[in-house]
Amino acid sequence: MRLTLLELNITSFFYSELNKMSFPVIAFYSPVASITQDEKKARKEKMAIIIERYKDKVLALPRKEIDTNIYLCKYQGFWYHHGFWLHSNANFSVEAIMASQDEFQALPTDVFLASQVKSGTTWLKSLGFAILNRTKFKIDKDSCATHPLITTSPHDCVPFLESESFLHNPSYANGLMATHIPYTSLPQSIISSDCRIVYIHRNPKDVLISFWHFMNTLREDGSSPTKLDDMFELFRKGLNPYGPFWDHAIGYYKASLERPNKVLFLTYEKLKQDTYNEVKRLANFLGSSFTKEEEDDGLVQEIIELCSFKKLSEAHKGNKDGSHSSNGIYFRKGIVGDSVNYLTTEMIKTFDEITKEKFDGLNISF
Repeated sequence: MRLTLLELNITSFFYSELNKMSFPVIAFYSPVASITQDEKKARKEKMAIIIERYKDKVLALPRKEIDTNIYLCKYQGFWYHHGFWLHSNANFSVEAIMASQDEFQALPTDVFLASQVKSGTTWLKSLGFAILNRTKFKIDKDSCATHPLITTSPHDCVPFLESESFLHNPSYANGLMATHIPYTSLPQSIISSDCRIVYIHRNPKDVLISFWHFMNTLREDGSSPTKLDDMFELFRKGLNPYGPFWDHAIGYYKASLERPNKVLFLTYEKLKQDTYNEVKRLANFLGSSFTKEEEDDGLVQEIIELCSFKKLSEAHKGNKDGSHSSNGIYFRKGIVGDSVNYLTTEMIKTFDEITKEKFDGLNISF
């Protein structure tokens, strides 16, 4: 990547100003494939430039403090971190959304795997990658140990649009990307290019608990973990990255009704309950249906086992990704209904009332 003299001056100034400041550190995950030091440097430079480019626009947005000097800002109806308050880390920030809207050009052959944070993203990435690449990467007992999903994090195999917009990382899955961006804020090229979108939805109570554990795991400054009561209040008000949760789901659900051939709405719970048929349904939607011979040979079940929580968690529990965190943080329990072990009766009642009100008239169930 070449930078102009003006861009380099902006970058230098931006970093010098950041170095004068002090913030508590809470990292928002940003898995990227292994890159060289020069690529890391180029990536940081580009991030700083993008943050500077959208600075005035971001500063004009509504903002809420959710932790000491940690803010979310509201853009197009949803809440996001912004890069300036993340040590110039623009991954998954509102600047990333703006940059992707302005710059990203989708192709009709592209596939996007969409989700809210902690809603089954890793599982959907693994299944989508395994299905679409099953001729390129053989799946059987002999070759399973060398499959990219085992040797490489699923988040590296299927990169996020929100980080891919800064540096085109090498990936196995050309044309297969993931995103947490709400449907109404997707780059226009994704909608107009007529590419396929798969969305996975999960019970908000389980999402809350998974997100709570995840964010506390990512704390790096030795500060006290966020209390569940505090996280509950923020989530209930929609003050979580890419929230409100319910509005995020509604956007993709309505799109699946309007464009059923281009937008598929899955639920984590149904995928757990009837994995075999839901995986076949996913493959059909992606235009990569299993042949009778593949089914008879047990390929569907082999893909399910390859992408299972047990298989992937064991493979990656000790590995490191681009954010220097263990890939094991993406695998906690992966079960349905775990929230009942954490939420009070009053919390459950509150969430159920919000869900009933938000999803009124919609056929969204768990």
